[in-house]
Amino acid sequence: MDDGARGGPAGPPSGPAAPPVAAPAPPGPLPYEGVWRFTADAEDVAVPSARHAVRDLLRRQNVPASPDLVHGLLLIVSELVTNAVRHAALLSPTVGVEVAVGAAWVRVAVEDSHPYRPTALVADHGQTGGRGLLLVREITAEAGGVCDVEHTAAGGKIIWAALPLAPEAGGAPVLPAPGG
Repeated sequence: MDDGARGGPAGPPSGPAAPPVAAPAPPGPLPYEGVWRFTADAEDVAVPSARHAVRDLLRRQNVPASPDLVHGLLLIVSELVTNAVRHAALLSPTVGVEVAVGAAWVRVAVEDSHPYRPTALVADHGQTGGRGLLLVREITAEAGGVCDVEHTAAGGKIIWAALPLAPEAGGAPVLPAPGG
């Protein structure tokens, strides 16, 4: 193996035909940035498993998220995985969970193979369920983030929520496009 390039930059070439010196490369990603994905069987046990996996990932990667933000993310994951288990398991025996962390945001997404887009129901105080997507939307909005539902190329759907790691002063945060 050739070590010739190690040990620091070479001096500028000499002579009249010397090329311009390139600007230094932009800094790389922060240590906590990345994308992680895992799957689980579409069973009730997937809900606490997904919540614990996301919490442990955020802790292990040292993501600079406030306790309130982590609590909100975990509640979103719980609601989205619960919905996939309850409403999509017949057509989707597995559920995918993705966590993407950027320099200033974190996005959680839950994917299943069921083709129908869910709708956030109007809260009916006589029902004990049916408010999960409303809760996801409210938690996301309160944190200054965005959420949406998209179809997959295979005919299923991905429901995602992206939240800023720190509240932006003086404007809306710049959050990632889904899948990016």
